Amino acid sequence: MRDRPMHDRRDHPLVIVDSLDAVQLDQASEKHLTKSLRLKPGDPFFVSDGRGHWRKARLGVDGFSYDGAPEFEEAPVVRRGVAFTPVKGDKSSWIVQKLTELNIDNIVLLETDRSVVRWDAQRKQKQLEKLGRVAIEACGQSRRVWTPDISFGSLSEVLTRPGAVMAEPGGRSITDGDYIVAVGPEGGWSQRETELGVHVGLPGGILRAETAALAAAVQIGSFAATYS
Repeated sequence: MRDRPMHDRRDHPLVIVDSLDAVQLDQASEKHLTKSLRLKPGDPFFVSDGRGHWRKARLGVDGFSYDGAPEFEEAPVVRRGVAFTPVKGDKSSWIVQKLTELNIDNIVLLETDRSVVRWDAQRKQKQLEKLGRVAIEACGQSRRVWTPDISFGSLSEVLTRPGAVMAEPGGRSITDGDYIVAVGPEGGWSQRETELGVHVGLPGGILRAETAALAAAVQIGSFAATYS
């Protein structure tokens, strides 16, 4: 979705670490590389701090070693976002995973008038930690070196952001100037909420909340350049 050189990052796995000074992998990353992907000592992969810095590395018997100088990928000039209303079960994690893979930069979890899922402050913090881990794993899958920003927010706050619109059947087509799309709950927006912002339509008929979030991501992403 962005016109940036990928070098050979497409060809090798990528994991997110706390710092490029690290020489050890966390247990989940090590298991993913050695068990799921079956990398052996000496095999190449990439590490990133999730903030644009990345570096080629090689797996060792105990940890890893770097193979080349650190590099940096600029952050996007235009940050695309999707705000969605959390749904029951583990679907919110699935949505965050897919939005990350689709290169969405800002992910906002909304509490709306018709929200079914409502969390207190403590539960919200736990969810942010959980979804952050989901996003990190999805960055490895999609080879992206910028992790998305994930937060909670209200619809009224989100709609004050530049280029913010709300998905509603019958709305106008999404344009290049729409930077963040808010997606409502299964029951739709309340009458009060429908009056808060500009309406845009999504492809298809009446979509489930999780489908709508992905459709919005694809729509706004179509205006951004693809990776070279």
